[in-house]
Amino acid sequence: MAIALFMIFLLALPFFLFIILLKHSINNNGNFNHLPPGPPGLPFIGHLHMLMLDNSLLPHIFLWKLSQNYGPLMSLRFGFKPTLVVSSAKMAEAVLKTHDLDFCSRPRLRGATRLSYNALDLAFSPYTDYLKEMRKLCVVHLFSRVQKYRPIREDEVGRLVEKIFQLSVDSQPVNLSEAMMCLSRSIICRIGFGKRYDDGAERSRVNEVHKESEAMLSSFSFSDYFPFMGWVDRFTGFLTRLEKAFKELDTFYQQLIDEHLDPNRLIPQEEDLLDVLLRIRMDRDFPFDLTIDHIKAILMNVFIAGTNTTAATVIWVMSALMKNPKCLKKAQAEVRDLVGKKGFINEDDVQALTYLKAVVKETFRLHPTAPMLLPRETLRNCNIGNPWI
Repeated sequence: MAIALFMIFLLALPFFLFIILLKHSINNNGNFNHLPPGPPGLPFIGHLHMLMLDNSLLPHIFLWKLSQNYGPLMSLRFGFKPTLVVSSAKMAEAVLKTHDLDFCSRPRLRGATRLSYNALDLAFSPYTDYLKEMRKLCVVHLFSRVQKYRPIREDEVGRLVEKIFQLSVDSQPVNLSEAMMCLSRSIICRIGFGKRYDDGAERSRVNEVHKESEAMLSSFSFSDYFPFMGWVDRFTGFLTRLEKAFKELDTFYQQLIDEHLDPNRLIPQEEDLLDVLLRIRMDRDFPFDLTIDHIKAILMNVFIAGTNTTAATVIWVMSALMKNPKCLKKAQAEVRDLVGKKGFINEDDVQALTYLKAVVKETFRLHPTAPMLLPRETLRNCNIGNPWI
């Protein structure tokens, strides 16, 4: 009898889910009347299929082409999440500047929330008093130290130039992508943690932790778009993989913190970012109780967000110059004229490289490393142009 009732329940469950989803879809369609125009979507999944099935274009290129038909403000629905796509400079200014306080929060995404220790970081934290204080802490105590770390940047660039020179002497090829990733990661790790990963095994481990964490931040989670279907993530393996990535990342951070708290550790000439955060925690110089988890969340932003963006930009610049020999020769001539008899360029000389800076800016325009930025969440209704958001 019990087995029969259980089978009836299993057979009836899809029907009840269908009724609930249909009702939710109808309600959503009614709420979309006041939003900007957008393409027709499918029941339940909305417009998710448009991004997942069309692999011929990058997502931001696909959305831009779609905006040519529906305007700079376009409404989409990803599952049960209504989404506004902004595709013009004027509308972007309205959202990011004029109505910044209305669009300043972040949605809670499963992967980002877990890896940021329940959104305790800067990038994925919702707009609260905590975020205001955390921004103030980072601006005053961390970002203000950029110039103090100039010797680290110049030393790492010098190491890379020496390595490339040695490879050229030996007539060996240079893997630019790998070299730039190593450069940016070495700079980030020395500034953030005071460590340089030269050992092959340790470097491979750090690379793998970084790669897997990035993958989890951009992976699809059912709970992000279908809140009542979060249990599906367990069957797809997403939760298992996410938890494994979190534990590896947490172990990496904890080892760094333990090394910095070791009383026998040699005191460095210049504090790294982790030293600064631990000192603030010890001095209790923060309105909130700054815990180890808060520090780990900030380290996540430093370690993950700061590596690929820098390397990818340089790789795109070099790729663009190689495809345009005339531009390459002009940039080389400008650099060589500035170098003269010095034989090297420091950070102060960069301001005089007008043409090279123009090349970098054009690369930012053509190949942005984060073309869609991080998603934002509205805090209140507002009027942008004519539609109400």
